Amino acid sequence: MAQFSVNTHRFDPYKNMKFRVKWDGRYVAGVSKVSALKRSTEVVSHREGGDPTSQRHSPSTWKFEPITLERGVTHDPEFENWTNNVYSVEGGSVLTLKNFRKDIIIELLNEQGVVAKAYKVFRCWVSEYQALPELDANGHAVAFEHLVLQNEGWVRDTDVAEPAET
Repeated sequence: MAQFSVNTHRFDPYKNMKFRVKWDGRYVAGVSKVSALKRSTEVVSHREGGDPTSQRHSPSTWKFEPITLERGVTHDPEFENWTNNVYSVEGGSVLTLKNFRKDIIIELLNEQGVVAKAYKVFRCWVSEYQALPELDANGHAVAFEHLVLQNEGWVRDTDVAEPAET
């Protein structure tokens, strides 16, 4: 049975190394890592009074895990600018309500660089920002900054169809 509806010749799943992140209508420069999109359903346990030995389980509220974005340190200010909407030292304010939350799009690309799947993540806000990693004069690694985004859910963008591969 074919695993892909358009590219019936394809057997390999998509790789996790080609992707883009977009907010405010622009692609964000240099994002090299995005944590998994995870959601879970809280469980409510209860039992009937006449059945003391077993519990029943019902679904309750959904929980969406925070998303971490990571990239090498550059002069692009997007991570820091968004963070400053939550806490700004210069302005003395703790929260800027305008642009505090953003919807983002995470696109998964195929090997040819064409969008194969996309996810819309809703009402994100920065709960953690790391501007610099631990610095080590004896090290030989790229310096990374990262954002942790709280969110209120995500859905797959069903307008993105499987691209035909040549």
